[in-house]
Amino acid sequence: MPTNKTDRRVAIVAGLRTPFAKSGTAFRDQSTLELSNRVVSELLARTGLDGSQVDRIVYGSVVQDVAAPNIAREIVLAGPFPESVDAFSVTRACATSTQSVVTGAQSIAAGEVDVVIAGGADSLSKPPITYSDGFVDALMAANAAKDLPSKARAFSKVRPRDLAPVPPAIAERSTGETMGDSAESMAKQNGIAREDQDAFAIRSHEKATAAWDGGVFEGEVMAYPVPPKFSETVERDTIPRGDSTMEKLSTLKPVFDRKYGSVTAANSSPLTDGASATVLMSEEAASALGLEPLAFIRSYAFAALDPNWQLLMGPAFATPIALDRAGMKLDDIDIVDMHEAFAAQVLSNVQAFASKEFAQERLGRSEAIGEIDFDRFNIYGGSISLGHPFGATGARQITTMANELDRRGGGTALVTQCAAGGLGAAVVLEK
Repeated sequence: MPTNKTDRRVAIVAGLRTPFAKSGTAFRDQSTLELSNRVVSELLARTGLDGSQVDRIVYGSVVQDVAAPNIAREIVLAGPFPESVDAFSVTRACATSTQSVVTGAQSIAAGEVDVVIAGGADSLSKPPITYSDGFVDALMAANAAKDLPSKARAFSKVRPRDLAPVPPAIAERSTGETMGDSAESMAKQNGIAREDQDAFAIRSHEKATAAWDGGVFEGEVMAYPVPPKFSETVERDTIPRGDSTMEKLSTLKPVFDRKYGSVTAANSSPLTDGASATVLMSEEAASALGLEPLAFIRSYAFAALDPNWQLLMGPAFATPIALDRAGMKLDDIDIVDMHEAFAAQVLSNVQAFASKEFAQERLGRSEAIGEIDFDRFNIYGGSISLGHPFGATGARQITTMANELDRRGGGTALVTQCAAGGLGAAVVLEK
């Protein structure tokens, strides 16, 4: 098994994100690229780095803009960087910016580069809308036609139904189910009650609100003046609600299984717009530039499982591999931060972590991963309350946990996500 070990340690020097806003609201006119450019430029300014000191940008989005498919390179060309800065894009569904960070760390550890900006973004307010196959065929035929009558004939078979726009797919291609459908299925299979899901969602909002009120996020979330008039500035995440109650949440109807379901809008992460970025460096480069690392990447792992089973169980598969590579047990970890796609997904993974039966049947291990201590779990809320711009979440989690280890003066943190396609990611940080 690969160990991820190298003689060259990779430091997280800084991280920053935009506020996260519910799609269709504050950032409704901002594209993924615009959000990304703003956060990367601000991150450079805050760290005092010159664009010429950056060797590579690794960035990603999930709902990709057809006009800028290599978003990383577009960030270079639009930002304060020489054109010679290398850049490429990655995607791993909800773990996209974790993949960005890991890929950047790998290139540093391998000695290819010294300084990398890694992150991700998504704007669900401005998804790419395409046309039906029939209308696209007609457009292509008309474009190839040599005269006006031939161009007109190309559209003769187009029917009104062909003119309907085609939004991005929200269902798994292999199963035909949305992630919400899968979360609903997991709740039923694992016996996760509606009350427990709602209670976890309230906990997430309470933790996020307390973190904002306590100044935890101030240094890692930029103020975002909204163009074109810049008359409105978004300074905080717009989604956390400190007044959520069990009574309020109990009135909401299930979204995916309206008759027997338990997954609601309140115990799910909302569609969100936002961007995040981190600065990674070799330990030597950070020292040479006089920058104090927030934390180091100790290990990482990715895993995949059958999406026809329980789609969102990725953390329970990736975590034990990352822990093995770090030479650690779950009890050795000081803080655990798990992406909250749905409360049902989080509680299903927590249940699996503690299950010896799950470990034996699904992981081929004799002992359970370990029981999660909720006093050390998602201590500042998560995607249910903060929001979930698909491509930005991993770097958001890594930044918050790196800052927390720095505040504590040391320790370890586990960051983990589930992702569409039956994927999972896990990163162990240390200071």
